[in-house]
Amino acid sequence: MESLLELAAAQPTRKLVPGEVLITQGREGGDLFVLESGQLVVERDGVAIASISSPNSVVGEMSVVLGTRNSATVRADGNATVRVIMDARKYLEQDQAMTFRLAWLMASRLDATSAYLVELSKQHTGKAEQNMLGKILSALHLQADDGNYAAVARTDMFGADDTGGVYKD
Repeated sequence: MESLLELAAAQPTRKLVPGEVLITQGREGGDLFVLESGQLVVERDGVAIASISSPNSVVGEMSVVLGTRNSATVRADGNATVRVIMDARKYLEQDQAMTFRLAWLMASRLDATSAYLVELSKQHTGKAEQNMLGKILSALHLQADDGNYAAVARTDMFGADDTGGVYKD
């Protein structure tokens, strides 16, 4: 199976300087980026959730596949180079190999996340955390009901306090 970088080899390159923002949370998505070199930091709601340094890594896929705004901010942590697939949804409709590779990657991530959450759930049997982990596992396997993905709110996962605010677990 060809790598994402091999599949995106004909796409334009973008060079990033340290701290430069590639994707901004909440903004309209639509482009995919495949890391050639360097390191990227992914932040959601101001919290760093991932550091990406492996060539072939892709960012921007969630907003492209779900048709939503960007769910996180991605910035360069040092110099970085990415391949840019503009209007990725249209591109993916025409490139079966890229679409399958991206689906494989997303399914692999879901499988690894599910396995990790199951292991955490086993470690927290009988503890308050087990309920939260169960909710997360359930949310990972929701079925689409109308051709769109089933939306999951944070309160579905973590509950709300007495004033209607979201718990900060």
